[in-house]
Amino acid sequence: MSATNRQIRLAARPTGDVKAEDWEHFSAPVEEPGPGRFAGRTRFISLDPAMRGWLDDRPSYLPPVGIGEVMRAGSVIEVTASNHPDFKPGDHVVGTFGVQEYVVSDGKGAMRIDTSLAPPSTYLGALGMPGMTAYFGLLDVGALKDGETVVVSGAAGAVGTMAGQIAKAKGCRVVGIAGGPEKCALLVDELGFDAAIDYRAEDVRKALRQHAPDGIDVYFDNVGGDILDAALARLAMHGRVVICGAISQYNNTEPVKGPSNYLSLLVRRARMEGFVVFDYAKRFPQAAQDISAWIGAGRVKVKEHVVGGTVDDFPEILQMLFRGENVGKLVLELT
Repeated sequence: MSATNRQIRLAARPTGDVKAEDWEHFSAPVEEPGPGRFAGRTRFISLDPAMRGWLDDRPSYLPPVGIGEVMRAGSVIEVTASNHPDFKPGDHVVGTFGVQEYVVSDGKGAMRIDTSLAPPSTYLGALGMPGMTAYFGLLDVGALKDGETVVVSGAAGAVGTMAGQIAKAKGCRVVGIAGGPEKCALLVDELGFDAAIDYRAEDVRKALRQHAPDGIDVYFDNVGGDILDAALARLAMHGRVVICGAISQYNNTEPVKGPSNYLSLLVRRARMEGFVVFDYAKRFPQAAQDISAWIGAGRVKVKEHVVGGTVDDFPEILQMLFRGENVGKLVLELT
């Protein structure tokens, strides 16, 4: 092993956009695994919009990352040494190991993965939290039914690409909302969406009237703000709004903008519900089986945006999410 373990730690709570000075680039000694523990080297690190929320000291579904703590992140590691009965050198393991080059773990929350079935990075995307989020958000929270009209915002992101394709696999008409002609073309031409709306160049309200003339049965929201309002105005009777995220609001320095069209829920006898994917953890294996079957049948295509670099590149690569530069799941591969 290397003499030092490069880590990214939180130096300060961000105000608005996350800045370079909010991070500390730290070198720690590389640990050896004690009894019941294993050590490994990080190969892939997941980058997710939810990370921005983890930096704020406010009530949430997880405690905030503490000042001076290693940044929380899902990652895939390769085991290098082990005193744990369930893990051996050479195993690839996925878990929440943080943004660091080397890891020592007691195995809690860790899972061995089979890299002969899918690339390691896919266990952070389609077969990881984004895939699980899309699956349970649509099928459980959204109570999706065959033949319904589904609209997905943030449709070119990690969750959005999966949500749209799962809805298509379930026999629905799917409209994606994304930024830029290239992303919109990918949604329709490669991923099989029925239509795509470029929120940067189009009037979203008008486009929703065109592409969902009978209303929206399920709106899967990843962005919040004005686009959420536009979708609320187009709900079908008994429509469902799935609140997955609100990336348009995460860097706000002012209070989060709430929906002004919420009375559409009353008029349309609709409902709006948020969810946290960890609540469905016991059912992840079944979801992974279903998603794997769709991938194998060609009904779901895996979209990943893998960037090579070092742990020290994490802060800049994270900004790609908020600049809308990624397509599909954003992953840092340590090189």
